Amino acid sequence: MKITEIDVRVLLAPNMDPTLTSSAQDSLVVLVHTDEGVVGIGESDVNPWMAKAAILAPGTHTMGLCMRDMLIGADPLDIAGLWDRLYKGTAMNGRRGVVVHAMGAIDMALWDLKGKALGKPVHELLGGAVKPTVTPYASLLPKGDSFSSYRDALVESALRAKEIGFRAVKAEVLLNGPYAHEGMSESYDRHTDVVAAVRKAIGPDVTLMVDVGYLWPDAASCIEIVRDWAEFDIFFLETPVWSDDVDELRRVREAAPMKVAAGEWLATRYEFRELMDVGGVQVAQPDVGRVGGLSEARIVCDMAAERGVTIVPHCWKTGVSLSATAHLAFATPHCAFIEYLPPQLCHETLRRELVVEELDLVDGHIPLPVKPGLGFELNEDALRAYAVD
Repeated sequence: MKITEIDVRVLLAPNMDPTLTSSAQDSLVVLVHTDEGVVGIGESDVNPWMAKAAILAPGTHTMGLCMRDMLIGADPLDIAGLWDRLYKGTAMNGRRGVVVHAMGAIDMALWDLKGKALGKPVHELLGGAVKPTVTPYASLLPKGDSFSSYRDALVESALRAKEIGFRAVKAEVLLNGPYAHEGMSESYDRHTDVVAAVRKAIGPDVTLMVDVGYLWPDAASCIEIVRDWAEFDIFFLETPVWSDDVDELRRVREAAPMKVAAGEWLATRYEFRELMDVGGVQVAQPDVGRVGGLSEARIVCDMAAERGVTIVPHCWKTGVSLSATAHLAFATPHCAFIEYLPPQLCHETLRRELVVEELDLVDGHIPLPVKPGLGFELNEDALRAYAVD
């Protein structure tokens, strides 16, 4: 079997709102075609125009090659070899960031293709399922342009998630900082009020996580607020400070009354090594597309296991990435939860329409996928309708 074409699609929802902090309004979708008619599909959470250029831009020298050219004619089942070829062949321009994120979509597509070619679900190719179900958490990012409207929308979403059957929720408490809704700039202590309202609404039996979106400039500012959050029984606090500032992350970790989580933006095992060994996070959050695909995500998971770090993958994208994340989770014993937003809880068009997922929520859990590859069905009509240049 040989690769015959790399089809790169940039998708954009027609109702995209640039004031929202939601990268699920666009997508980079990569389709890897072969001479035997088997097609693998992958996705990454990255600016799709930039990633498309990273894949298709002509090469000019041996350390700045064209990714598409490196793949055409290659054996798609040699996933490890292709990852190494792409990583080294783009080394002068890549190694991190958008180039590795684009590689992640290709790698995801190759795993999907291999599963389809062999008639096996991807989790089997990753070493086999180690659990019969995985537990998703509902990732809740409400709309609201005032403190009260944001708080109330978040509480309403949390109650809806509990009603649907979720056993865990993550409250995106973004009242200030780089992820805050346009015009929102609440004081740090107001975040406590929102966390308290969500915990009161869902009760003590639902696991609660909190994402503050890089809110605090340093650990001291963070600890001044979150030291009083022990009463809310929070499973983890996500991205309290800038993820590159690993020294401050460690200071938060040493003083916070809950686990610290980070890693959504990182690429490759090398960045995660620093995050875990210097930053000291207790929960690592590789995004399957961004980190460099399932191949690199699996390496990060193994590194986490060696260090006693829990895995909770980031996934704020369509069912393509969600399916890949679920397969990784089934093959990872120390993966506690996966991020998930079902159609009932999201407004993003691409997340609702691009694919039909194999995944179902049953009594708060997702049963083991059994279809070959990543198991989703691509909506060709949506792929065509939302494609842009």
